[in-house]
Amino acid sequence: MTDILPSSPAASVVNAPRRYRFATEVVTVDNSDDPHNAASVPIYQTATFKQKGATASGEYDYSRSGNPTRTHVENHLAKIMGAERALVVTSGMGALDVITRLVRSGEEIIAGDDLYGGTNRLLSFLAKSQNVKTHHIDTTKSDSILPYLSDKTRLVLLESPTNPLIKITDIPTISKYVHERCPNALVVVDNTMMSPYLQRPLELGADISYHSGTKYLSGHHDLMAGVIGAKTASVGDELYYVINATGCGLSPFDSWLLLRGVKTLAVRMDKQQASCIRIADYLEAQGFKVHFPGLLSHPQYELHKSMSSGPGAVLSFETGDTGISERIVEGTKLWSISVSFGCVNSLISMPCRMSHASIPAHIRAERSLPEDLIRLCVGIEDVEDLLEDLEQALTVAGALPTPSK
Repeated sequence: MTDILPSSPAASVVNAPRRYRFATEVVTVDNSDDPHNAASVPIYQTATFKQKGATASGEYDYSRSGNPTRTHVENHLAKIMGAERALVVTSGMGALDVITRLVRSGEEIIAGDDLYGGTNRLLSFLAKSQNVKTHHIDTTKSDSILPYLSDKTRLVLLESPTNPLIKITDIPTISKYVHERCPNALVVVDNTMMSPYLQRPLELGADISYHSGTKYLSGHHDLMAGVIGAKTASVGDELYYVINATGCGLSPFDSWLLLRGVKTLAVRMDKQQASCIRIADYLEAQGFKVHFPGLLSHPQYELHKSMSSGPGAVLSFETGDTGISERIVEGTKLWSISVSFGCVNSLISMPCRMSHASIPAHIRAERSLPEDLIRLCVGIEDVEDLLEDLEQALTVAGALPTPSK
C-alpha cells in the first residue's frame, strides 16, 4: 500500500520480553505519563485537542486519529498479545473489515469452511461488490490449502477453534506453507474464542491476530469493540491507515471500559474453563456427541494442546433431533439464549437458528453444520447450579430419561 500516513500517536510497540506471568501482566497497566499518578487510566472524553500554533500540533489533534485513552488500551493489548502493534476499533466485525481492506479487487482470500456467520457474510459481500474471491477449505487438513495458494492470495483467514464445530487448525504448519509459497500473503487468525490468555497466534506464525473485544477481553457484554494485533510495524501502519481513513477507531469511553475489563481476563477464564470441562465431561457421559478440545475424544486434542494452554470455555453438542435441541435451549433458566459468548453469564444458542442463520441452509449442509447443534458458552456462575439447570432442561426436553420416583 502506498501513501501510508505516519504512525498514530504513541503507536503501541512491544520490543521487550514480558516481565511477569500472564495473569500479572494483564492486570498491570503502565500509566507512567499521567501527571497526577492516577491509579486508573483517565478517560480523555474529547473529540479534539488544542494546538500550540498553526503548524505546531501536539501528539494528538483529533480523536478519530488518536486519543490517549485509546493509546493506553492499545499498548496494553499489544503487550499481552505479543504484538508489535495493536489497534482497537468499534466491533469485532469492524476489525475484520479493516483487515480485508488490505485486499485489492482481483486478489483472493482462503478461509475455513466452518466460520462465524458474520465472517461468512462479509466474505460473501466482498465477492459480490469488490471482486474478491474466497476459497473455503477444510483447515483441519493443512495440505488442503496447497492447491489454492497462488500469486493472487492476499489473506489466509483461520479460526482455531472454529465456531461452532470447535475444529482445530494447525496454525504453524499453514503459516509455514503460506509464507514459503506466497510471501506477500498474510495469515490472519480470529483468536476470539481462546483470548490471548490461552493462545497467541502471532507466536505460532500468524501475521495478524484479531478479536471481538466484546467477548472475553471485555468480559461483561457492556461494550462493542474489535482488537487487531500486528506482528510487524509495517502491517500495523497499513491497518492504522485504514482505521484513520474510515473513522472506526474505538471511542475513549469504550477504550476505558475495555481496559478495565481485560484486567480480569485470567481470573475469569480460569473459572469459566474449569466449569466448561466439567460440563463437557457430563454431556459426553450422557452419550451426546460433544465438540470440545478439552476432551480426549476430540480428534485434534493433541494438536490443540500443542498450541494453547487450555481448551477454553465454549463447547457445542449434538442431540440428533432439532426439536429436542429447541426445547433444551428454551428450557434452561440460568443459561441465557444469546448469540454471543465470553460473558460472565452463561449463554446457550442454536447456531443454525441464530449466529449462523445468515449462512444459507444448503451451504450449512455442505459444510456439515448440524441443524440440531447447541452451543454452550460457560460463565462464572457456580458450576453445580449450571449442571443442575442443564440437566433439568435435558430431561424436560426428552433428551434424558425421566428419573424414576
